[in-house]
Amino acid sequence: MTWHNARHSIVDPEYAGQRLDNYLIARLKSLPKTRIYRMIRSGEVRLNGKRVEAQHRLEGGEDLRIPPLRDLVDSKRHEDSSEESPRPVRTEVASQSPSFPVLFEDETLLVIDKPAGIAVHGGSGISRGLIEWLRLLRPELVFLELGHRLDRETSGVVVLAKRRAALLQLHRAFRERVSEKLYIAVVSGRVPKRDRVLRHRLQRQRGEAGERIVRVEAEGLEAVSVIRGLGALEFESPRQLSTVLVRIETGRTHQIRVHLAHEGYPILGDERYGDFALNRRLKNLGLKRMLLHAWQLELAWPQAAGGRLRFTAPVPLAFKPWASGVVN
Repeated sequence: MTWHNARHSIVDPEYAGQRLDNYLIARLKSLPKTRIYRMIRSGEVRLNGKRVEAQHRLEGGEDLRIPPLRDLVDSKRHEDSSEESPRPVRTEVASQSPSFPVLFEDETLLVIDKPAGIAVHGGSGISRGLIEWLRLLRPELVFLELGHRLDRETSGVVVLAKRRAALLQLHRAFRERVSEKLYIAVVSGRVPKRDRVLRHRLQRQRGEAGERIVRVEAEGLEAVSVIRGLGALEFESPRQLSTVLVRIETGRTHQIRVHLAHEGYPILGDERYGDFALNRRLKNLGLKRMLLHAWQLELAWPQAAGGRLRFTAPVPLAFKPWASGVVN
């Protein structure tokens, strides 16, 4: 195994407490479990540069090193097939991959316009998310890690780091709130054309089916959103649909969706926190997705001219029949 091409990633703190073997099995679905356990036993998988047992409990923030995924896939094919020259992995993957428009790229960052319906990472029944697809499509990138996350049904700007130093710098920018995230949403109700600050504390819970649900609770974590109406459309008298600009000052799970729903402005197409009866009617009229889009992200970035970077993902065409006052 050629370790100079090994892949490194940082374990998200969300997975603290999960066993290493289960973590890898959920992310390396192209490999049989026997191969994954052999990788762990042989030391091909390392955490913070050290060998660990399969039952090791992750702490979050650890440096995970695994062999190049391309080599692993090629190895599996060699074991499963007598063909001497399997097709190149990249060509095969590219033919199956969703489209991931690149908004920006340099030697440290890769910025993608994520389509709705694609999770940012695999797991929970999802074999490949954005990060897994990009690692397969770009095998030359030794390090590629998500700088932040978006919900599966949310489209728009996602920033990935191509260097560990860049990842730490991204995390610091979000943690210290020296970044600005702007979203476009279409909601039920009339939202005034002025800034309004929402400060509803949020707490993550588990629903009856084990799904993750976020609720407004006094003992929850601080969550701050600033909303402003951009325009309204008549839908069914006296109902109106409003296009909303949302700036988030914190990045809690499902923050925008829960804040807007709590204020009486459920996002169209939101199957978890939305107006379910309205969603059914709109689906019959052609609505095919949740209308929430990560429109713009600005970062304090000392290496950039002027010390800041700004990325914008155009509002998708799917918004046009329902939106008013949308800017790009």
